[in-house]
Order: sequence, then structure tokens, then C-alpha cells
Amino acid sequence: MSEKGGFSSSSYGDYTYLAIGMNIQGNHYCKRDYGNGSNAYHYSNRDGSYYYSNPDGSTYFNNGKGYERYTSPSGNTTGN
Repeated sequence: MSEKGGFSSSSYGDYTYLAIGMNIQGNHYCKRDYGNGSNAYHYSNRDGSYYYSNPDGSTYFNNGKGYERYTSPSGNTTGN
């Protein structure tokens, strides 16, 4: 199951959905196009974890059990 199209906005600006669906493990994914050459995506997994790759190059991971990690566009990482 996947869809294409649709418009929305975020703190990074307006975007178009490129793909929304579920992989064979049952994990949700979404890919977005911000129209300026930058894309972003996220995964929401069945185990409660999730991952974001943002259009500015930053990433965020949360394992759903209290651990989180953020990596800035410059590569600095913070987490607990």
C-alpha cells in the first residue's frame, strides 16, 4: 500500500508527499519533497521506535523506550 501526491507543510516549509506506505515488516514510512532539491523521510516502526531524516540534513531517532539521539546538520550528536 502506498500513495503519491498531497500537499502539506512543516517547520521546514511546504512539501509534497512522494510516498507513504508500509514495508513488509509492518513499519510505516513517509517520504517528502520540499521542492528545493531537499527530501526528507521518516519511519515509524512496530516496536515503537521512529526515525526522521530532515531536509536540513539533521536526523532524529527514538527507540520508543526512553533513548533518543539527535544529529545536527553539522554532525554534532546529542542523546541520552
